[in-house]
Amino acid sequence: MHEMGVAMQMVEIALSSIPKNINNPRIKKINLKIGELTAIVEDSFKFCFKIITEDTPLKNAKLIIESVPVKAQCQNCNHTWDVKNSVFTCPGCEKGTVDLISGRELEILSLEIEE
Repeated sequence: MHEMGVAMQMVEIALSSIPKNINNPRIKKINLKIGELTAIVEDSFKFCFKIITEDTPLKNAKLIIESVPVKAQCQNCNHTWDVKNSVFTCPGCEKGTVDLISGRELEILSLEIEE
């Protein structure tokens, strides 16, 4: 289950992003962007996140996850499409030389701090 390792890294990044001048901060919401190619299982990720944030300012923070579809662009004909079923062949010209445009994202977009 790689969700635990990813959650630990996200928590580390989020904690280091909290301004130092805030006394006893509590994070209300964390907005994330996670691409489909990361193979993160959302329920498992949320479970791991809940466990490791128990004694941190992130305890009870709501995770808002924006799932990013896998998009590719053909290098031959420039056709862009959503990749389904792990088929990376251009539906326009049927070539397999593609660039991935999205789907690998794994980032914290923002933190919302309680007042």
